[in-house]
This record gives sequence, structure tokens and C-alpha cells, in this order.
Amino acid sequence: MTATGAWSYDRYREGTAPLPRPNLAWNTYGGGVESIGRDGCPEPVEVSAPAPNQLLVRVDAVGLCFSDVKLIRLGSEHPKLYGRDLSVDPIRLGHEATVTVIEVGDDLAETYRTGDRLAIQPDIFIDGRSTAYGYTIPGGLIQYHLIGPEVLDADGVSYVMPVADHIGYAAAALSEPWACVEAAYTQRRRLWPLSGGTAWIIGHPDDQRNYDFGETLRHAARVVLTGLNPHTASAVLEAIGPKTETSVVDAPELSEYASLVDRETDGEGFDDIILIDPRSASQVTEVARHVAFRGTLNLVGEYPLDGLSSIDFGRLHYDYTAFVGTRGPNVAHGYGEQRNRCDLRPGGVAVFVGAGGPMGQMHVQRALEKADGPSVVIGIDPDRARLDVLAASLGPLAERSGCELIVLNADASDPSVRELIDERSDGDGADDVVVTVPVASVMASAAQLMSDDGMLVFFAGVANGTTGPLDMSKVYLSNAQYTGTSGSTLDDQALVLDKTAAGLLSPDLNLAAVGGIEAGRDGVQAMLDGRFAGKIVIFPQVAGMPLLGLDELADRYPDIGSALGPQGQWTSQAERRLLETHGVVEDP
Repeated sequence: MTATGAWSYDRYREGTAPLPRPNLAWNTYGGGVESIGRDGCPEPVEVSAPAPNQLLVRVDAVGLCFSDVKLIRLGSEHPKLYGRDLSVDPIRLGHEATVTVIEVGDDLAETYRTGDRLAIQPDIFIDGRSTAYGYTIPGGLIQYHLIGPEVLDADGVSYVMPVADHIGYAAAALSEPWACVEAAYTQRRRLWPLSGGTAWIIGHPDDQRNYDFGETLRHAARVVLTGLNPHTASAVLEAIGPKTETSVVDAPELSEYASLVDRETDGEGFDDIILIDPRSASQVTEVARHVAFRGTLNLVGEYPLDGLSSIDFGRLHYDYTAFVGTRGPNVAHGYGEQRNRCDLRPGGVAVFVGAGGPMGQMHVQRALEKADGPSVVIGIDPDRARLDVLAASLGPLAERSGCELIVLNADASDPSVRELIDERSDGDGADDVVVTVPVASVMASAAQLMSDDGMLVFFAGVANGTTGPLDMSKVYLSNAQYTGTSGSTLDDQALVLDKTAAGLLSPDLNLAAVGGIEAGRDGVQAMLDGRFAGKIVIFPQVAGMPLLGLDELADRYPDIGSALGPQGQWTSQAERRLLETHGVVEDP
């Protein structure tokens, strides 16, 4: 394999340039970076002509993602690998990939053609089981490979989407992590009681307030009532549907909640819980533990709790548990998208914890590019060098948007952070706090920065069962929002590609380093070491180029460096020069 400029960039774009020999790939044979490749090098992998239901694709760019760290550390023990023995059945990383169709199987000829550019959505499910690209399905750290029904027809869904010709390869690859960022501001929580679900209504006998349950329980299959006075119980019975089964249970002690849940839901938790007139933070802690996956807890009350509740941060992120609330007496007022926002408050004060990391930078950039975004964006991070990169790359964008961008070298518990927020918010606290650091103590400290009616977003996930203190009184007294998301969908990624094509989003502003196919393992190590503040992109069709930060690239290859943007950012012109000067061709 050689690198040369003696080939047509146009032919490359059309997908008609010859395939290189050998076809190099980075397979992973176990835990640890040392298990990637053979003797520290990519290995040749044969690729055949596509079957009738397959495409032969060229991998043009692959972003490296920190979510792979768990896989690198755990190897065969990673839950998404289902006990697969990687020593004999290796995987291939690289789920942030964009590809070009080279050859089309006969059965797909009416859907795809040579030269089609595609982005891959890696979060693929078959029969409810994750078979993600870059995990169980071999990913993009390879030059050419075949994709078939496992990607193109998974339960009748194709997990590829077209990429506009004028979008660069790096930008297309980064559409996947950007889709995760976009997903963080879409409504993943269920915000109305589940039709056919099981609900639990909890009260206490001395509460004489008249509650209106409206239509909230009309379509529940079962409703369990504990601790309600007769008047409130009657109101519930009037609100349920004619086919709803009801159970009235004596008010259990907190220590008895788990056994009640086991008995009434087979341990799965209640789809919906309504807690009336909460007073005890410990009770809210215990009740929250028993919300089912994607379930809701509606807190209805007029008085603050007696302290902070211990809430499972992992479940907020991965299980999409929804905490809604209202002062009452209309219980239904706590539900619905109109009351429960999921995007940044227009004109507000937004704080990003961990802003210096690759994903933190993306969140800050989205806030600055948002048409009705916040007026003040505060990025905090303990790494001064990373903040300097953020300020340099996104400062001009903030100026163009008329938004004040402030970077603060601190952590979420630093008093100076709160002082700055109070100064910009007249003492109210931040309207939005987005946390990209998967550390429970940081998450809990970040919660203290938000206003009473603010929104806290957990973007980085910690394991389910990781708890921290939250003021749940804010949920029903002030309409505070506690949210989290994991991964993205086809719709999220299509939105990113549409915004990129329209010039509303610049994904490659976040690009910090590039390398050719031989740099794949070095890129993974650099990601683990935190060597670069932004994203790393590997170009599998580039040979002979080590992993280089964009500033290093400009020094080493001035012709490519001269095509970088004014702040040294990646551009489509730089990408073209990279491929023209280092693109791989078949050996003569």
C-alpha cells in the first residue's frame, strides 16, 4: 500500500477509485489497548464481493468515542458483548463512521448506488436487544467492509442515512456524537401515565385536601392505593376507567415498600407513582427507587421536604425516569411536555460542567449556535488548557451570536462558580446546568448551581445504583427538571445532518486531531490519556500519517495547514488536501 497524490479526488468522491491492497483493519482481541491489532499494527483482512443483500463500503472517516473506554477496559465482560470470547471472535471499534458505497448487491440495486455517501446510526436493536455497530457488529476502524441486513434491515429498519455531497467526511462521522448531544435536549421521558400500566397512589390519612385526578388514571390497568383518606380514595376511584383493577393496601412503612413492589409488580416497579403531600425526603428517596424503567413519579404538594433526597443518577440517565410535579390540587397539571421542558431556556444562563472535554465543547457550541439560545454561557472545567482551546475555538462563534461566553477554571463545588452565576442571574441560579462528567459528587455539586425552576441535564452516565442528593421539593414547588439521556436515534442523527447541510451547525469545529489508518490504536490511547481537548478522527483511506493535533498537522504539513480555518479549525479544504496528498491507492 502506498500514499500518493497521483489519483483523482473526483473519482474518490464518486466511489470509483481502486481498492487498496491489503485492506487494513484494527480488530480488538480482549481488554486493554494492547489487545487492539497485532503487535501494535493493523492487520490485513480479506473483503469479498457483496452478497445480494449486502453493500461493499469504503470507510471514509471514523470518530473515536470515550464511550468505548468501558469496552476497552472490560473486553469480553462488556454487557453489550454478551460474553463473547474476543480472543477467538474479535470485535472492531469505530461506531462514529461515515462510508461510501463501492459495490451494491443485486437485491439492493434499486435503493443504493455506487458513490452514495452514508452515515451509520450505531444504536441498532433487534428484538429489543442491542446489536450496536462498533460493538457486536464490527465497526469502522477498517478501510473497506461489507454491511448487510444486520445494519440495513434490522427488524425492518435501515440504520444508514444519506449524507449531502457538500458535507465533509469528518463532519459526517461526527454527526453521531452530535446526535447524542441533540438527543440530550429532546424529550426522552414519558410524561403522561402509561396506558395499560400499573400505578401507585400514595398519601396519608390526615391529608384533607380535595384532589382532582382528572384523566390521569383513566387508562391504567391497575391502581394500588396506600395511605389515602376515604375522601381522596373516592376521588381516585371516580377517576379510573371502568376496566381498571384497584387494590387498597394499608399504608406500609418505608422498610416495607420493596416487598409491596415485589408483590404488586413482580419487582419491576410501578409504571407511574403519584405521591400526595410529600413531607419526608427519605420517603421520596424510597419511592423513587421503585419507579419502573421509563416510569414517572408525580409529586403533588405545597410544602418543602425536610431535606435532600438520595436519587439514582444512573437511572435518570439510562432509565429515563421522569420526576414531574405540581402544587396541586389538580394532579394532571404535573404532566405533559408544556410543563416539562427539555431544551435550554431562551435568553437564560446556561452552565456546562466539564465544558473542556470533547462532548462538553459540543454542548457549549450547540448553545452558542442555537437561534433562541441562552444569553450567557458559562463553561467550567478544572483543566485550564482545555478551556483555553474552547475559548479560542468558540469565542468567535459567541461574538457572532451575541452571547456572552465565560470560561472558568474550576469545578462545580468551587464557590467562585456560584458567585459568578449569581452575578449573571441576579442571585437566582442558572436556568440550565448540563453535566458531562460521570462522577456522582460532581453531579451533585452541579445541582446546587441551578435556579429553583432550572433544568439539570446528566449527559455523562454513571452506573445504575450511583446515588446523590437532589432537592426534590423544587420539582413540585417550582417546576425544576432533572433529566438525562443515553445514545441517539436515527431521527437525531438525521437532524444533525440536516442542520449541517443548511449551515446551522459546524460539527468539525470540535475536531482536534487526525490520523491515518495506522494511527487507529494511537488514537484510542490518546483518547484514554486525554491528550486532546476535542474529537479525534481517523481517516482509514489515509496512509503514512501519524496521529497529529491540528496545530502539529499545520507545522508538519504546511500545505494542509494553510487550508485550516482562521482559528486553526478543520475545513473541507484541509480535508481534501489531506486525501489528495496521503490517500491510499493500490500498489502497482
